Amino acid sequence: MSDAILVINAGSSSIKFSLFLERGGALELFLGGQIEGLYSAPRFKAKDAAGTVVGARQWPDGEPLGHDGGLSHLADFLREHLGEHRLAAVGHRVVHGGSAYAAPVRLTAEIVRQLEQFIPLAPLHQPHNLKPIRLLLDNQPQLPQVACFDTAFHRNQPEVAQAFALPPAITDRGVLRYGFHGLSYEYIASVLPEVDPRAAAGRSVVLHLGNGASMCAIHGGRSVAGTMGFTAVDGLPMGTRSGNLDPGVVLYLMDELKMDARAIEKLLYQQSGLLGVSGVSSDMRTLLASDEPRAKFAVELFVYRIGRELGSLAAALGGLDALVFTAGIGEHAAAIRERVCRAAAWLGVELDPAANSAGGPRLSMADSRVAAWVLPTNEELMIARHTRRLLNTA
Repeated sequence: MSDAILVINAGSSSIKFSLFLERGGALELFLGGQIEGLYSAPRFKAKDAAGTVVGARQWPDGEPLGHDGGLSHLADFLREHLGEHRLAAVGHRVVHGGSAYAAPVRLTAEIVRQLEQFIPLAPLHQPHNLKPIRLLLDNQPQLPQVACFDTAFHRNQPEVAQAFALPPAITDRGVLRYGFHGLSYEYIASVLPEVDPRAAAGRSVVLHLGNGASMCAIHGGRSVAGTMGFTAVDGLPMGTRSGNLDPGVVLYLMDELKMDARAIEKLLYQQSGLLGVSGVSSDMRTLLASDEPRAKFAVELFVYRIGRELGSLAAALGGLDALVFTAGIGEHAAAIRERVCRAAAWLGVELDPAANSAGGPRLSMADSRVAAWVLPTNEELMIARHTRRLLNTA
């Protein structure tokens, strides 16, 4: 019998899960999957470690499960498939830990109440991250739960890298640059020594490019600066998020277009980015295949902004030893990697086109002054590791 750790990443209409078994001191993926469309047309699919579908179900349109029903179905499925294994703990991805939480934490009802205070800082993520935690605290209070924060990896950045040029009366309320995608960056920092010890000990920029996109400057395994700030809408253009925006634009939207806060929130989070610029899609695969001029321009803008941010992060590092691509676009869009690397030639990146087309992991020429890599991220494994560590030290 092995101990099992369940990892949950709950969104507004989905619950993604991974189940890891502890074997021989290592964590091995046992099952993974998701329930989508919780409030519309729910559908469930689970696969084993080999990618074989071991569970699937669809519910009729208009028969919402909600998070309660989704978790109930997941619990029944896991009981059926755990067999002799024991569920030892649940680890959760929680987007925001504020300035108070710089490391994963064992959850209690009081800590959940504290985390609810950060809902205004991540309104599209935090409420849904916390919902299954509360449900499990109510229904299985004896089951250990651990929160792992997307902001925690960045909490040790220099103070100047976190600061806005605003009066203390505002910044003392927690208005600062938090940074996100920290679990992804932490995982990449943990595996980079295996492929490039020089870069791992030195200066690297990791590009987490997916529907949500950001970049992080890492020096010796520690976050130095990043593109996301107070919220996860800052920095690069993303699938539907605007990225970096002059605050004066928001004032213009309020004064001239008479948009209220909720309308502006919807614009910046759901109607902008690649979707807003292209008018075609938020999916990079669709945009790369499209002949529409606006689709091509959206891709061009995405790459241009990456180049601009790369220069800024290299300056924060005082130089550069490696670029690392990860997440959906970073891992699979060779055309984007090529354009980014060619734009970074001035920094010393020499792309190997054949290696890039083959998917790496090394993308640069052997004698390139700055190495380029593509490494798959694994936020779920990072969460499972943290959960096991806290469980073993309780």
